[in-house]
Amino acid sequence: MRNEQSEYDAVVVGSGPNGLAAGILLQQQGLQVLIIEAKKEIGGGMRSAELTLPGYIHDVCSAVQPMAAASPFLSKLPLENYGLQYIQPTVLAAHPFDDGTAVALYPNMQETAAALGADQDTYLRLFKPLVEQWGQVADDLLGPFGFPKNPVAFARFGLSALLPAQVLAKRFKTEHLRGLWAGMAAHSMLPLSKLTTSAIALVLSINGHRKGWPIVRGGSQSLANAMASYFTSLGGVIETGITVTSLSQLPKAKAVLFDTSPKQLLKIAGHTFSSLYRRQLQRYRYGMGLFKVDWALDAPIPFRAAACRLAGTVHIGNTLAEVAYSERAISKGACPDRPFVLLAQQSLFDSSRAPEGKQVAWGYCHVPNGSTKDMTEAIEKQIERFAPGFRERILARHTTDTEALEAYNLNYHGGDVNGGALDLGQLFTRPALRWSPYRTSTKGLYICSASTPPGGGVHGMGGYHAAKRALKDIFHISL
Repeated sequence: MRNEQSEYDAVVVGSGPNGLAAGILLQQQGLQVLIIEAKKEIGGGMRSAELTLPGYIHDVCSAVQPMAAASPFLSKLPLENYGLQYIQPTVLAAHPFDDGTAVALYPNMQETAAALGADQDTYLRLFKPLVEQWGQVADDLLGPFGFPKNPVAFARFGLSALLPAQVLAKRFKTEHLRGLWAGMAAHSMLPLSKLTTSAIALVLSINGHRKGWPIVRGGSQSLANAMASYFTSLGGVIETGITVTSLSQLPKAKAVLFDTSPKQLLKIAGHTFSSLYRRQLQRYRYGMGLFKVDWALDAPIPFRAAACRLAGTVHIGNTLAEVAYSERAISKGACPDRPFVLLAQQSLFDSSRAPEGKQVAWGYCHVPNGSTKDMTEAIEKQIERFAPGFRERILARHTTDTEALEAYNLNYHGGDVNGGALDLGQLFTRPALRWSPYRTSTKGLYICSASTPPGGGVHGMGGYHAAKRALKDIFHISL
């Protein structure tokens, strides 16, 4: 691959959402950019494949894209011109209970609140101002820590966001809202007693009411393909099937941006870093892992609750107490018998995912980092608990433990798809405490992965901010 005669302005290592976003922003400024990907297919966490049976398209990692639709950068790109189509489920997310009822997040905030009974006004008091003011705080929340552009709106969000999810839930009267809240907060992959777990729940709920929780027609790979097509239409170059293990492999470039984990960055370029920066990366902490199952089904999942049968996403965990117990146990190294399960039903809304009359489903539970325990039985029992007859509809299944996840994507250390623990200590200072978290200690080298602010998720904002930093530092272009 290396050609001494070939010089690029910038090279991006990794083609996940952040790597592609970084490449796009740099190429938009008239630079010549090369993106290098280790796998044969681009996309990182946005890949899709026939994992079970021919004709059944499964999302390998990311399945539902609330953050992509709401991303201040991705939402402004003309990706629909390159094949991207979002599909909004009737119900964004449903949360079933043992009594056969369910609570749901709808696109309409009033509709969501109306189903909450005694918590209707409480929900509106919490979310109405945050939804209305989201545009004033989104750029600050989805970027590096700094003085907010709108301190009042930022403080309103922060006063609730910094609270542990279990603490904020004390405002709610009903088990329904507490359960809905627990499912949202569990996306943080932290015990719900930890500070900042409310932030994840707030952001997901707010974006649901603003932009929905869309599914990408054809699979999440279609989002990666649209981003790559737009990038190459601007003149960018993508090379795949090349695993970068040394800086000497790279062509000449003024800036190199790494859509990699700190561990991978250390292996490639650690010898160039200062001892302080190297120690900071070595101390970086990774969070919970995942155990994932994909199913080919001969019919939709037979949930008892109607809202679950209309939902793109289903949070399976029953009460707040049960979800909190599960996440706490995992943080202590245990795999609970009744794990919180996050389930997606893409083919209910996207007929291209499965043969006519058939379905696919996607689900995972959290596990301790690096755990290889087979959680298939526990996950399927949880689904069967709220959807009797589910197992009778399974035609085939594909399982992925933490080792397989890391083999699929070297950034997923121990199965951590968030790029590192998203607790208070690493929320804004990931991967190291620096004036700019995207700069390394070596001039011209940057990190742009989920291990930088704002963390995991398909939003591309880590790549956007890293590229923006490189543009200013190296190319003297300020945006």
